[in-house]
Amino acid sequence: MEQKVRKAVIPAAGFGTRFLPATKAIPKEMLPIVDIPTIQYIIEEAVQSGIEEICLITNSYKQSIENHFDRSFELEEKLKASGDEEHLEMIQKITDMVNIVSVRQKTPKGLGHAILCAKSFVGNEPFAVLLGDDIVVNQDGPGAIRQLMDIYESTGKSVVGVQPVAEENVSKYGIIDPQENISDGLMTVSTFVEKPKKEDAPSNMAILGRYVLSPKIFEKLETQAYGAGHEIQLTDAIDRLAKEDTVYAKQFEGNRYDVGDRKGFLQAQIEFALNRDDTREAMEEIIENLGYIKDPNRS
Repeated sequence: MEQKVRKAVIPAAGFGTRFLPATKAIPKEMLPIVDIPTIQYIIEEAVQSGIEEICLITNSYKQSIENHFDRSFELEEKLKASGDEEHLEMIQKITDMVNIVSVRQKTPKGLGHAILCAKSFVGNEPFAVLLGDDIVVNQDGPGAIRQLMDIYESTGKSVVGVQPVAEENVSKYGIIDPQENISDGLMTVSTFVEKPKKEDAPSNMAILGRYVLSPKIFEKLETQAYGAGHEIQLTDAIDRLAKEDTVYAKQFEGNRYDVGDRKGFLQAQIEFALNRDDTREAMEEIIENLGYIKDPNRS
């Protein structure tokens, strides 16, 4: 029986420059979709998938992320005193969700280096990686990371989550060169390329923020040369691992929201609000009212 995936690593050390000036003082992972920080959606997906321990990779100005998942005794006492049981239960549930530790990435050397910072936490176990820029919602089945965990736990091989992207966007992602289609969106991969030019991309299948990796990846990360953006790229290390061991790609099921992009962030705001009983009516009213606004400069 293959080893169970119990641990997850969530890199959250980036500076979020695409959301300046808001991210000058607020980590991008704490920007809310309606009223829930984006990183909470990521952690909830991990917990619902059976992850037992999570390591956040942060930096020196991300204390608010750690505080969000820690106890707030003063707030709890205030809510108790006012008899606000609903909000008291809400914040206690966040704290009790899962065991979370944090490790600082002292120098911004890229995603691969961020994952390497979790080596002591992971030990000699397989582990999940969930990037905070990608929220995936699968209403009809298991979450994206659970889909990958099932593959690892049945094969013992690393697997990355992929979906097709528009050809003009391949330069934003790690792109795979599919080798053999196994079944039901599962394929082996011959090559992984980080942020290729459109004309150099081997396909339009992009790695979209979900991985389950063998601890063997740390051997590659420790010796990985700098790649795109003069950073240590996780995609490059996975490519080297694939030369020695099978690495799968899984076209996961679910709607993905790129909340690291302003358009994707706005889309998530609208759709999440429409899908919530307590905000649907307000958002529908806003959209309806906007329908009467005519811009004379638009055709």
